Amino acid sequence: MADIILKGLNKRFGDTQALADLNLSIRDGEFVVLLGPTGAGKTTTLRLIAGLERPDSGRIEIAGRNVAGEAPADRDVAFVFQQYSLYPHMTVYDNLAFPLRAPARKLTSEEIDRRVREIARMVRIDHKLENRSTRLSGGEMQRVAIGRALVRRPAIYLMDEPLSSLDAKLRAELRLELKRIQKELGSTLLYVTHDQVEAMTMADRIGIVAEGRLLQVGTPREIYGNPASLHVAARLGQPHINLLPTDLLPGANPPRGTKTIGARTEHLDIVINQNANAKIDWIEHLGDQNHLHIKVRDHKLVTLADPYLAIRPGDSISLTLRDPLYFDASGQRLG
Repeated sequence: MADIILKGLNKRFGDTQALADLNLSIRDGEFVVLLGPTGAGKTTTLRLIAGLERPDSGRIEIAGRNVAGEAPADRDVAFVFQQYSLYPHMTVYDNLAFPLRAPARKLTSEEIDRRVREIARMVRIDHKLENRSTRLSGGEMQRVAIGRALVRRPAIYLMDEPLSSLDAKLRAELRLELKRIQKELGSTLLYVTHDQVEAMTMADRIGIVAEGRLLQVGTPREIYGNPASLHVAARLGQPHINLLPTDLLPGANPPRGTKTIGARTEHLDIVINQNANAKIDWIEHLGDQNHLHIKVRDHKLVTLADPYLAIRPGDSISLTLRDPLYFDASGQRLG
């Protein structure tokens, strides 16, 4: 496998700045996720690494070599797209074998068969090898698409929202599978998504991307617990972080220059007593937990609560802050 180093990458499409001075280092064997909204520059980053686009400026290194002048086929990179991109007239076996049958690879039929069956077992599609791809479910087709990338054994795997078109249950299953496979292979993997659950559950490190800029890189715990800015704080957490004025709730100790307080569930203490400063507006019942929608003066907050908490819409409560996050007027973290 190999490491990836991106230095000062810039890319513009017409009047749109897709990437602006992006710098990122990915260690050999690391699973890194780029998280951000549509149009943030995530897919452009993958396409630059793969050689499908050329940067306006900057440097791309794979395994210590500058790949700026190399064609996509020479970069030893496998790309898994959001769409399955399977050959509909071929069986699962032939779809998996196709990358290995290129004349340049010079593999024997026995070696191809061994690799195909090994990868088919790994992605748990070995019972469908004789089926045409058109007879597979969406989850099975995505397993084949991932397997076709794995069978090549490239230095780098690039994945562009490969699970986004699947239903929630299937996404959860394939998240676990993909992380298991990556650990088994020890492969270097750069994965793009706008789904924070995918990022939190799979990544060794997460890079938060917005408007072509890499805002922060860190472990899921670091990004969640120590966001560098309001934008980063808003990318992770369910329910979303509450953004409050400094004088709304007691318990805050804002440093000088604080404009906004960020309060997640763990930053809010709820007590049912006579000294009420808030009211339960409504409750979303989610089975193992509830989302409480709370009104404090003209402001609305959302927080998680135990489903067995004896509370109903319309009840008055006392709401207090405990070690929240503080942000200045530009949205940068303080303290």
